[in-house]
Amino acid sequence: MSRGYSQHKRVLVTGGAGFLGSHLCERLLDAGHEVLCADNLFTGTRRNIRHLLDHPSFEFMRHDITFPLYVEVDAIYNLACPASPIHYQHDPIQTTKTSVHGAINMLGLAKRLNVPILQASTSEVYGDPEVHPQTEDYWGHVNPIGQRSCYDEGKRCAETLFFDYHRQLGLKIKVARIFNTYGPRMHPNDGRVVSNFIVHALQGIPITVYGDGSQTRSFCYVDDTVDGLIRMMETPDDVTGPINIGNPNEMTVRELAEKVVAMVGSSARLDFCDLPSDDPRQRQPDITRARELLGWEPRVSLDQGLVRTIRYFRDLAESDELPQAAE
Repeated sequence: MSRGYSQHKRVLVTGGAGFLGSHLCERLLDAGHEVLCADNLFTGTRRNIRHLLDHPSFEFMRHDITFPLYVEVDAIYNLACPASPIHYQHDPIQTTKTSVHGAINMLGLAKRLNVPILQASTSEVYGDPEVHPQTEDYWGHVNPIGQRSCYDEGKRCAETLFFDYHRQLGLKIKVARIFNTYGPRMHPNDGRVVSNFIVHALQGIPITVYGDGSQTRSFCYVDDTVDGLIRMMETPDDVTGPINIGNPNEMTVRELAEKVVAMVGSSARLDFCDLPSDDPRQRQPDITRARELLGWEPRVSLDQGLVRTIRYFRDLAESDELPQAAE
């Protein structure tokens, strides 16, 4: 049976001032919940949540989850962690601490309060996959000592902790493996392909494509991802996951770059560079489990999502809030 999570709750969202977290906070408020947003503002920004600050049911707390947090809530979404290579490789030790120590602290809080906790895991737990598309029972192909390992292995360890707290202590857990998500409020210089391509196209500077652009990705609009996370939190206690949350429509990085240039109406050229270390060649979720257990699948098409995302970055540019991208 469901726990009745649809009733009004006080919900903690760690990483709530980030791209994905701010959209989740907004959706929870719209549903009538009280939201406590905790963020250390390393990659999150006040701009992402400034329209929520005067909401009577919203509270912002500047906090780093590598330190314990003592609050009273009814549910926890643990989203705190840099999620783009530029940001998580900036301080790899702190990235691993956020994934591991942060998970321990949030699991401890959930245990003390006896409340459900959802872990925002990632498709990066699959590494450079040898199975395609990726199903949740695939163990992955990950370099444990590479430049991306602080994030990949940090998230894998967090999943281990979640399931051990569940098995050993009976904690109510949910683990969602999030695939590439895009939309308004992405950090302009986070190094992700959608934001990079749009910003460079708007500024008319060369668009960097790694390798020959034949590596594939699947892009899920942020509203769909948030819907998947909320649906997962609302499932019965025996639905723990992991569950893939992503769009199964796969395309090459070069195809995405050409699409963005066309939609922006830009003259920016494509500039091909060497592939980064351990960059996955393929990324596509199998969402059978999400369809069956959550009744969820993406509804926003790539073209629809890109129109909204391009509009967001164009508005930033027109208001002089868009930093100049590095060529």
